[in-house]
Amino acid sequence: MSNKKAPEQVTDRLFATERNPEDFRFDASVARVFPDMIRRSVPGYTTIIPMIEVITEQYVQPGTHCYDLGCSLGASTLAMRHGIPHPDCTLVGVDNSEAMIERCEHYVALDDHDLPVTLRCEDILTTELSTASVTTLNFTLQFVPPAERLSLLTRIGQATVPGGVLILSEKIRFGSDTEQAVQTHLHHEFKRANGYSDLEISQKRAAIENVMIPETLADHKARLEQAGFDQVLVWYQCFNFVSMLAIKAP
Repeated sequence: MSNKKAPEQVTDRLFATERNPEDFRFDASVARVFPDMIRRSVPGYTTIIPMIEVITEQYVQPGTHCYDLGCSLGASTLAMRHGIPHPDCTLVGVDNSEAMIERCEHYVALDDHDLPVTLRCEDILTTELSTASVTTLNFTLQFVPPAERLSLLTRIGQATVPGGVLILSEKIRFGSDTEQAVQTHLHHEFKRANGYSDLEISQKRAAIENVMIPETLADHKARLEQAGFDQVLVWYQCFNFVSMLAIKAP
């Protein structure tokens, strides 16, 4: 039995006081509060994670690789792990934040499952991909520069075996200004209901607007098809957060 202790669960107060404007970074301070931050900021996150396990179990193929790209603390990685029934599969989590990977290692070690997990502190734009049956980008692509997104998805598409899938979760924007305003308002109300103040909401939005660039659902679907996936469907949506399943034909 591992003697490692789980990383401390800390309440997100990063933007609770006035601070100098700076771009959002996945550094040690964010890693420390990340579980609380994402639970209180992303509607449906606690539904999406267990469903990644369900989807993985349906599409994983023996002898293939499974990837969690932008794995952060490994919530999606562990969901995939529990959905993989084949001992000859390889599960890989990739993140370019050393602070995230370090904490992810603790969560993986504490998880009660025999399937090995390989963690790479690498750029997902250049990490090696091959023979993939299930790949997850769980709120990751939105932080990739728009000009680099097609190249990344094309690499994933080329690495995906027939019948394999990509699970893509993203914050989206809407073509209609009216719908955008309504969905943004509801998202902010979700944050307020979870205890975030107006100051926290405002400062977080200012910090993240230059590094997280959302796109429309139509943009995502068109790009996924261009990247080599044959069917793209939305399996979950709450306000301006969606999760898509991109399927490569058998």
